[in-house]
Amino acid sequence: MTNSFKKAFKELISIEGGYVDNQNDKGGKTKFGISQKAYPHLNIKSLTLKNAENIYYNDYWFSIKLDYIDDYNIQLELFDTAVNMGVYKASTILQEALNLLNRNGKNYNDLIVDGIIGGKTISAYNSVNKNILLKVLNGLQFMNYVRICENDKSQEVFFNGWMKRV
Repeated sequence: MTNSFKKAFKELISIEGGYVDNQNDKGGKTKFGISQKAYPHLNIKSLTLKNAENIYYNDYWFSIKLDYIDDYNIQLELFDTAVNMGVYKASTILQEALNLLNRNGKNYNDLIVDGIIGGKTISAYNSVNKNILLKVLNGLQFMNYVRICENDKSQEVFFNGWMKRV
């Protein structure tokens, strides 16, 4: 596990907290942000911090290739988005953001927004201004939270907490 991951994990755990069983949470019971819905085979209540760290590294950090991202703030943003919205959503938000930044006349083709972080996505990432990318990622994340609340009023209870992530 890289130093960037360990630092990001500490920040994430400070947001996620311990065991929660909120009836409005579509993920069901959660502990350290690991949900029963995503991991039905786990005893969530008994999950250890070390087990959570391994899950986050293998299933989130590693799977969206965050070690290929050289900016810690963008690593943290994508990691947090993956944990809160899913790996696929975090990956597609990155690809959508890179396509939006491509509108400034750069000479790389638009990415297929398929949620697969490969060489083309990393190449596109390497060609953009990281400060602007971070703003676009936050904007897209915000709009996803808005859509969630517009489509399901029961989720509005989580909106203010989600804003801490943007």
